[in-house]
Amino acid sequence: MDKHGLKTFADLMHRSTTDLDWFWGAVLRDLEIEFYEPYSKVVDLSKGVEWPAWCVDGVLNIVHNCLDKRSGTPLADKVALIYEGEEGTVRKLSYGQLYREVSKAANALRSIGLGKGDAIGLFMPMIPEIVIALLAIAKIGGVILPLFSGYGEAAIAARLKDAEAKALFTADGFYRRGQIVHLKDTADAACAHVPTLKHLIVVKRTGVDVSMFAARDKWWHELIAPQPDQAPTERTSAEDPLMIIYTSGTTGKPKGALHTHCGFPVKAAQDMAHGLDLHADEVLYWLTDMGWMMGPWLVFGVLILGATMLIYDGAPDYPAPDRLWALVEKHRVTALGLSPTLVRALIRHGDDPIKSHDLSSLRKFASTGEPWNPDPWLWLFNTVGGGRLPIINYSGGTEISGGIVMGNFLLPLKPCAFSGPLPGMAADVVDEHGQSVRNQVGELVIRAPWIGMTRGFWKDPQRYIETYWSRFPGVWVHGDWAAVDDDGLWYILGRSDDTIKVAGKRLGPAEVESILVAHPLVSEAAAIGVPDELKGESVVCFCVLSAGARPGDALRETLKKLVADELGKPLTPKDIKFVKDLPKTRNAKVMRRIIRAAYLGLDPGDTSSLENPQAVDEIRQAM
Repeated sequence: MDKHGLKTFADLMHRSTTDLDWFWGAVLRDLEIEFYEPYSKVVDLSKGVEWPAWCVDGVLNIVHNCLDKRSGTPLADKVALIYEGEEGTVRKLSYGQLYREVSKAANALRSIGLGKGDAIGLFMPMIPEIVIALLAIAKIGGVILPLFSGYGEAAIAARLKDAEAKALFTADGFYRRGQIVHLKDTADAACAHVPTLKHLIVVKRTGVDVSMFAARDKWWHELIAPQPDQAPTERTSAEDPLMIIYTSGTTGKPKGALHTHCGFPVKAAQDMAHGLDLHADEVLYWLTDMGWMMGPWLVFGVLILGATMLIYDGAPDYPAPDRLWALVEKHRVTALGLSPTLVRALIRHGDDPIKSHDLSSLRKFASTGEPWNPDPWLWLFNTVGGGRLPIINYSGGTEISGGIVMGNFLLPLKPCAFSGPLPGMAADVVDEHGQSVRNQVGELVIRAPWIGMTRGFWKDPQRYIETYWSRFPGVWVHGDWAAVDDDGLWYILGRSDDTIKVAGKRLGPAEVESILVAHPLVSEAAAIGVPDELKGESVVCFCVLSAGARPGDALRETLKKLVADELGKPLTPKDIKFVKDLPKTRNAKVMRRIIRAAYLGLDPGDTSSLENPQAVDEIRQAM
């Protein structure tokens, strides 16, 4: 702020959301984003705020800014990537080594006829090759299609077919809790439905026997390893497609959020710099999968800032509950990103796994994926962080390229809260008429475009407009409930389509869930609304109990009374079901819409993102 003559954070927020040319131009300069040919204008809004064009006339490739420009500098010898596998394998790549490996992969892709504009999928575990492949696709001007490593045949086929993918990177399999999870068989089955796909490149991760089809399949070590380690980087327009990330829809087919070279990576790096305060001397570990936006976000953001990323291919509590903390100690992690659901799971193991490790390298925590409730937040802050490390809340989405709201190091924080919108994000909380509200729950909206905004849904512009721009003219409606308190701190209260309305009172699931998980016998909870003839909706809850706890009517009634005492008798849950697990994505987001559909016997829509689909069957059986 001093550099730009701004005295307060409020001054920065005002100017960053009212003078887009100045702010995003300053971001590009501060991040030292280099262009082969300069842009003539930061943003062009002539087609409306829904369709901005950024860095007009600019020519760049984001891989140049991640790797190429590091060649011949001291950063070339700095570690860019640390990898650990569940079985204990550790690999490290410097910026220079990563540049050479990416160049080999780019040469390999070109050698089989792939190039600018070609869509190429990534269906792989979190191993170094997935980072190399992602960057190699971008280096040749291709379009990256990140796919969740837990997807089944139908989900992969639908996404590859929609994007008209020409190639797919995969692996023979990966390890999870000591068992081999087969990937190649799933990839084979999916590729059979994609007529445009001609190449399948396979990493030998586990050594398990797989079938290889001579006309299509190639081993990574045979195709890529012999290639030259220098390769030209394709010159792309700033707004050329870089990546399509598919997000699950509540109905219909998945939505392909389109991102560009000057969009997603710039927003990722900006959020890391402005919100997480990540510096080049730091190691960031964020528990994620490359199929979620936080995977590419991690890669692009860290490399643009010249920092170090840790990736881990395995369960965070295997072979022992201290695995996560062992990773932090061993690799001197400074910034740790995780979800509230994971924290709740770790609490079950007690404090001993933490006490056995030196966590002094940690400077900060970060969290995304779902709202917090107080007890897990306070456990992370006090027990793990010793009451001294900030927890930087982060909430946005795939279509955002990162965050709308986030914590920061300039403003005070309360448990579970956000400092407010990120610089450049003209966020607001509004009522049903689109009017700003404070101290009450409203819709989270954004009133101005930003550089990371998706350039629409792949081949479906009308669905993009209907999803975000159809409610209020010129205003992005994100689909989250939010609130701002008297101190100006923000709270995200869950998806607006998860909201429960009991006798006219709007209730966020997190309000009920926080009360339930505060009970010592409850480790996880999900609340949904179900139709009720008298009240419109009633509350039904699903609880996962702590180790050793036994379900029963007495506990059920105790929990109902807790909710009634806190929220009022009219909001007493109609029923509480005890289950072994809740349906979650790989990044630990609880899927309430799927729970509700299972409870009501409805079609749950797209369930391909679930890590544990068996949890849905258990909910059905509980009925």
